[in-house]
Amino acid sequence: MTGRTDLEAAAGAAAVPTPPVLPRGLVVVLGAAGTIVAVEGMRSLAWMLGPVFLALMLVVAVSPVQEAMRARRLPGWLSTITVLLLVYAVLVGLVVILVVSLARFATVLPQYSDAAQKQLTAVTDLLARYGVGQDQINGIVDQIDLGKVAGVVSTVLSSLSSLATTLFFLLALLFFMGLDAAGFGARVAAVAPLRPGVAHALGAFASGTRRYLVVSSIFGLICAVLDSAVLAWIGVPLPILWGVLSFITNYIPNIGFVVGLVPPALLGLLDGGVQEMLLVVVAYSAINVVIQTIIQPKFVGDVVGLSTTVTFLATAFWAWVLGPLGALLAIPLTLLAKALLIDVDPGSRWLNILIGSDGSIGGPYDAVDAAAAPEGTASPDTPPEDAPADGPAPAPAG
Repeated sequence: MTGRTDLEAAAGAAAVPTPPVLPRGLVVVLGAAGTIVAVEGMRSLAWMLGPVFLALMLVVAVSPVQEAMRARRLPGWLSTITVLLLVYAVLVGLVVILVVSLARFATVLPQYSDAAQKQLTAVTDLLARYGVGQDQINGIVDQIDLGKVAGVVSTVLSSLSSLATTLFFLLALLFFMGLDAAGFGARVAAVAPLRPGVAHALGAFASGTRRYLVVSSIFGLICAVLDSAVLAWIGVPLPILWGVLSFITNYIPNIGFVVGLVPPALLGLLDGGVQEMLLVVVAYSAINVVIQTIIQPKFVGDVVGLSTTVTFLATAFWAWVLGPLGALLAIPLTLLAKALLIDVDPGSRWLNILIGSDGSIGGPYDAVDAAAAPEGTASPDTPPEDAPADGPAPAPAG
């Protein structure tokens, strides 16, 4: 009798859920505090984290080339060299485009100093007509100086030389990442039997990043061709250059076209007056708002599983943390954070419903969790079949 009583007591004790060690409110507060500390640490290390994330995205983008070459039984050294050449070509291309854009802009602006003065005179006359005092007008005119704008652009251009250390760090990092990329697939395959959730999350991050880059590149190319054609038709100087700039800024979700609009709109104002500037703004808005703000977010949300609101907030957040490079890498960084903080934890994947574009939680993870569970046991997210809906299983009857 005593043994049977002890078994029943033990079963009853096992049926009682163990209370959490810390109250849920305290856990939330501690988690929020830890997040703030981590984000501030990332901001202080932005000079290093930005190039690291850029190098990671470039290597992930070109890794399918390496996998295809290895599948064709080509030598490993050849695939590694090909990947390195590709990532270096992409990086050098981006740097050249940015430098040329700034240099041409700084060269063209001083040629329109007389036109700028005429526009300022027209603006001051309009302000005086509406009753604005002469002192206030003089203050506004003193703040608007085309020479100062050109000087700022020239300063930014000359400051690129001070980034030689960062560029060298990025090139070295790309070299080592390119070497490690050859064996990364085998490492993930070795981790999969031990931690299938981690392996699946890393694979989802890589595939999502590549799909995002493909979709953004396609829509960016469409916008670049249309923008260049419209600017050439309007008569804005350097239309092809501003089309290339719109292609790059297309990788900045939601607000990228505004960054690419400023130089051609300013040149339109100086070259043809307010009417030409308004024509540029209307044409850019008609093209880029429809494509980048209405059509493209739908496709991006479908391929990466993020809602439009999340992509907008992610752009603002990563730009604040890492600067302009953070805005350019906002979606890949968000996918990486999602993979490391949400997708690897079966208990946190319900957040995918809130941040996703279609409200799905991610079906492929059910198979991953089922494979990770020992034989004869249920998935971590699946209750036992004989368990009641609102409580633990009853103790066995005597």
